Amino acid sequence: MSYQPINLAQKFGLFVEQWQPKVIAEMNDYQFKIVKLEGDFVWHDHQDTDETFIVLDGELRIDFRDGAVTLGAGEMFVVPKGVEHKPYAAKETKVMLIEPRGVKNTGHEGGERTAENDVWI
Repeated sequence: MSYQPINLAQKFGLFVEQWQPKVIAEMNDYQFKIVKLEGDFVWHDHQDTDETFIVLDGELRIDFRDGAVTLGAGEMFVVPKGVEHKPYAAKETKVMLIEPRGVKNTGHEGGERTAENDVWI
């Protein structure tokens, strides 16, 4: 076994596309994904799981039907399962997501923003 740390800056340097989460590690059935976000996403929910957002660089607003939360670098928020939400970033923001393996980024909404699952970098 090789004991090597995962360098987040190096991993973020491997891709340019936005709204396309990349898996960098797994722990049990959970995946750690990094993603670059800019602009508006789609309203969606995840009926069977919570979703964790950790902002590494930039600022992310997560809109809810009854309010919003804004996260800066070094902050995190857990969206409870079944809660409809819509992420938004005014400028490119780097985020880590923690969620179970196989979760679609758009929930059951689908559409052009749906990313391919289990893409490792």
